[in-house]
Amino acid sequence: MDFGDLLDEWEKTTAKPYGKKRIAEDERAGAKNPETRKEPPREPVRANPMDVWMRRNGIEDKDAALDGNGENESPAARRRRLHSLKPEATIDLHGLTRDEAWVRLESFFADCVRRRLAKVLIIHGKGTHSEDDPVLKGVVRLFLERNSHAGESGHSAHAEGGTGSTWVLLK
Repeated sequence: MDFGDLLDEWEKTTAKPYGKKRIAEDERAGAKNPETRKEPPREPVRANPMDVWMRRNGIEDKDAALDGNGENESPAARRRRLHSLKPEATIDLHGLTRDEAWVRLESFFADCVRRRLAKVLIIHGKGTHSEDDPVLKGVVRLFLERNSHAGESGHSAHAEGGTGSTWVLLK
């Protein structure tokens, strides 16, 4: 028996017009009164083997869900999807001066844009060891305001650093 025969046999056993209960009901109803069948017999429905395998193994087809390149996705749905994403890259600026942090941020953003990342995380600390105001937090805020690739941003969840880190959606 070759693979084609196996596939044909599998299609015959899995391709049913509807469920077992309804088939049994139709057989009982047909035995009582053959003229009062609920519906005429149909051609067996052929299942796509890949769809059956994906349903059976619990795998989603992400491309089919997006309808191409996500063209039909509303802006609000896109925003919710991006907010729920984990950051794809992280940079830690602890211990750097203002100038060093700015240079590192420029190269980090250039690399992330080149790699077409959607969401990044910048760890700058809360500034508890600064004499005056937090230094790096202000540098990050100013950098994000001036950088053309920086989109929406916000502070991370408490478990991911809280106000000591900032996530950024890249344009």
